[in-house]
Amino acid sequence: MATSGTYVTEVPLKGTAEKHFKRWRNENHLFPDAVGHHIQGVTVHDGEWDTHGGIKIWNYTLGDGTQEVFKERREMDDESNTMKVVGLEGHVMEQLKVYEVDFQFIPKSEDDCVCKITMIWEKRNDDFPEPSSYMQLLKSMVVDMEDHVLKA
Repeated sequence: MATSGTYVTEVPLKGTAEKHFKRWRNENHLFPDAVGHHIQGVTVHDGEWDTHGGIKIWNYTLGDGTQEVFKERREMDDESNTMKVVGLEGHVMEQLKVYEVDFQFIPKSEDDCVCKITMIWEKRNDDFPEPSSYMQLLKSMVVDMEDHVLKA
């Protein structure tokens, strides 16, 4: 069995948990304009932008400048402001057998929240590196989307 693990981080954000969750749940088509240095494109492969179980394809750039493609399925829990991303295909899935990310937007005050990012992963074999660069990308996206969410 290859190495597996879980990364967890929390990103403090200005604005309500509901507002941030809405952007991440329903408005992914805005990401290339808002955080184009991370996301160059996102398209719906199956379903709609805000469909539970919808499948999207992302074109993105890692922190080292590597451009990649990722196909995901989305699962949403509106009551807990949580969105789960399940990896299906793409560059990251060449190295990982399991890639699941939960984004949970948790209220901290009337005007502040935290995004708790939980990444569960399992490598296909131990020759591949741990996927810390993907966690760095996700954290950077959450931080960089904050200004865009606040302007909306």
